[in-house]
Amino acid sequence: MKKDLRIKSHVFEGTMKAPNRAMLRAVGVEDEDFKKPMIGIASTWSEVTPCNVHIYDLAVSAKNGAKQAGGVPLIFNTITVSDGISMGTQGMRYSLPSRDVIADSIETVVGAENLDGLVTIGGCDKNIPGCMIAIANAEVPSVFVYGGTIAPGTHRGKDIDIVSVFEGVGQHNNGKIDDGELQAIECKACPGAGSCGGMYTANTMASAVEAMGMSLPGSASNPAESGLKAKDCEAAGEAVYHLLEKGIYPKDIMTKEAFENAITVVMALGGSTNAILHLLSIAHAIDVDLSIDDFNRIQAKVPHLADLKPSGKYVMQDLHRVGGVPAVMKMLYEAGYLHGDCLTVTGKTIAENLQDAPSLAEGQDVIMPFDQPKRTDGPLIVLKGNLAPRGAVAKVSGVKVNQHTGPARVFDTEAEATEAVMNNEINAGDVLVIRYVGPKGGPGMPEMLSISAILVGKGLGEKVALLTDGRFSGGTHGLVVGHIAPEAQVGGPIALLEEGDLVTIDSDEKRISVAITDEELALRKKQWTAPPLYTKGVLGKYAHNVSCSSKGAVTDFFHRTLEESEY
Repeated sequence: MKKDLRIKSHVFEGTMKAPNRAMLRAVGVEDEDFKKPMIGIASTWSEVTPCNVHIYDLAVSAKNGAKQAGGVPLIFNTITVSDGISMGTQGMRYSLPSRDVIADSIETVVGAENLDGLVTIGGCDKNIPGCMIAIANAEVPSVFVYGGTIAPGTHRGKDIDIVSVFEGVGQHNNGKIDDGELQAIECKACPGAGSCGGMYTANTMASAVEAMGMSLPGSASNPAESGLKAKDCEAAGEAVYHLLEKGIYPKDIMTKEAFENAITVVMALGGSTNAILHLLSIAHAIDVDLSIDDFNRIQAKVPHLADLKPSGKYVMQDLHRVGGVPAVMKMLYEAGYLHGDCLTVTGKTIAENLQDAPSLAEGQDVIMPFDQPKRTDGPLIVLKGNLAPRGAVAKVSGVKVNQHTGPARVFDTEAEATEAVMNNEINAGDVLVIRYVGPKGGPGMPEMLSISAILVGKGLGEKVALLTDGRFSGGTHGLVVGHIAPEAQVGGPIALLEEGDLVTIDSDEKRISVAITDEELALRKKQWTAPPLYTKGVLGKYAHNVSCSSKGAVTDFFHRTLEESEY
C-alpha cells in the first residue's frame, strides 16, 4: 500500500479509539486491517422487485474485488421500491422520494462510519440516481455498478416485457384480448432477475452513468443474469482502491462535459424522460451548473439512433449482443459527439477507454447508422409556453403527431382520469390533464405508465394527448407531456385550466400553450386557492422540502424563498 494513500485511519488510531476498533473486530476486522482503506459496498438487494433480487451475490463479488486489491470492504444495505408494482396505486407517490431516501441513507453510512471509498450497486429506477447523488455528497472515491437488465419474456413467438402487460390491460378493456390471454402475458413478461428490459429509466440511467465515466465500461449493458455482471462488480471493488491510490474523486469525473456526454448517449439511445429529472438532481449534488435548457441544446444536434423499446423493437439484451454501450459510445466519439478528454473511474479518459472498446457488430440493426437515424435530432424535448413557463418534458420518438390542439379534460387525480378512460369518456382529439401530482402535490410526482399504456392499448396513444405535472415511466410512449412546471400545487398555470380550454402541444416549436389571455390567467390565479400540503411521514417531509421538477425535484434546495419564483 502506498504511504500517501489518503485514508481516515486516524479514526482507529490510539488508545482513545479502542472502542471503535472493538466494534469492528466483531465483524471480522483484524489488527493489520486498521491501516487499510475501509471501502463501503452499498447494496440495494431486496426481494420486493426482480430488479434487485440478485444483488446480494453481486455485493459479495464487489467485496471480494475490494479485498483482493488491498481494502477492507464492508457491505451495507439501503432500500428499493418497485415502480412496476406501485404503478397506478397510491404507492407510486413513494417512488421518487425513495431516490432521496436512498441517497441520504448511503451518504449517512459513509459519513458516520468514516469510510474511505464506496461501491454502489443499483438495479431499479431510483437506485441509480439515488446512488449517484450519494456518491456526489459523500465525496469519497466511488464507482457505480448497474445490476443489469432482465431478459425479455416470450409469448407467441414474440419478446414481451412489463409494458406489454400494462398495454394488455387496455387491450382487454377494449375487448381485443380475453382473460386467458392477459394472464398468459402477465405470467411470461418477467422471466427472471434484472431491471425492465427496454430503454426505460433503469437502462437509461445506467447508460448515462457509464457515459459520465462513473461506471466501468460495459456495466450498463451487461445482463443481470450473466457471468459478466459478477465480473463487473469484482472489478469495481478493485477500481475503487486504485482511485484511492490515484486520489481521483467524483468531482474530478463528474464535470459539465461529463454530463454533456451522458445527455448525448441518452439522446442517441432514445432514453427515458426521467433522465432529465435525475441528471439535474445529480448535477445539483456535485455542484455542476446544468439546466433544463442544456437538454434542448444537445437534443438539437444529437440524432436518435437506437431501435429500442418503447419506441422500437429491441431490448437492452439485444444491444449487449451487438456491442453494448461501449460500442455506441465509440461510434459517437469517432463522429465527434463526445468529449474524449473526460476522466473516468478506470483512471483513464473516455478516449483511452474507447480505444479498446468493440465496434458495433457487422450487420446489426439495433443501432442505426448516422445517415439513416430514427430521428435526425434527439427524442427528448423540453417544451415551454404559457402552460409551462419553467418547462415540460416530452418524448417524441415514434410519435407521428407533431402538433395537437384539443379541449382540456381536467382531472385532479390519476384514479378519476383512469376511470374516465376505462368508461370510454375520453375521445380522440381530447387533451387529458392530470394535475396536483407534481413533486409537492402528489406528493412525490408519481408516474403515469398505467393510464398511458391503457390509452395505447385502446388505440388512443396518438389520438389523445396526456398532460401532467407528474412523471411518465421510461416505458411510456405516445402523445404525452410530463414534468409541467410550475406544478399545480404551487399555482402553476396547469392549476388554472378549466374543462374545454383549448390546449396546443407543438413538438416542432417546442411549445405548450393554452388559448386564453394573460389577463384571464391572472384572474383565475386570484380566485385559486392552494390545497393543503401533505403532512404525514416521509411524504410530508418530501412535500415541504422538494424543489420544482425543472430543478431536478431535489430536497436540499436551501436557497429558495417562499416566493413561487424561487420554487
